[in-house]
Amino acid sequence: MTGKVLAVSARRGHHFSKTNALEIRLIAGLGVDGDAHAGVTVKHRSRVAKDPSQPNLRQVHLMHAELFEALRAGGFQVAPGDLGENVTTTGLDLLALPAGARLRLGDHAVVEITGLRNPCVQIDRFQPGLMAAVLDRAADGSLVRKAGVMGVVRVGGDVRPGDTIRVELPAGPHRALGVV
Repeated sequence: MTGKVLAVSARRGHHFSKTNALEIRLIAGLGVDGDAHAGVTVKHRSRVAKDPSQPNLRQVHLMHAELFEALRAGGFQVAPGDLGENVTTTGLDLLALPAGARLRLGDHAVVEITGLRNPCVQIDRFQPGLMAAVLDRAADGSLVRKAGVMGVVRVGGDVRPGDTIRVELPAGPHRALGVV
């Protein structure tokens, strides 16, 4: 399984959207260099309020560009970085990966997938109705979250648009992604 990096984004300070860049540097055990969500412990405000000592399982946010195409068809204007992701991918079904899958981004960086992003009310503040558009229902009635996946940096390195993404699946049995 392979895909490509379409865009990379980061931003200092806690803002919803991130700024596109020519490259980002991933730092093992921390996340995206210079990004507000980098760190060993949680940085998302709601999680810090509950327990600031929790491990940061959300160091890197990855989102598939194919979601943007579906959102545009629904009348939304969304571009890479707009929904807070650090890495926008194409050609790879991120949501179908199991927990523990490793993504080799470019020549060196490795991100281990920890779980699904749980979209929050900030998405509706960005564009009204967008929250409902990034959620769906499975045939069994369970909630399907489509707003990307989260991961931790296992091996650091620079990541650029155009880089290849190679998937390494964990030894089985595979665990479906849960919310982190």
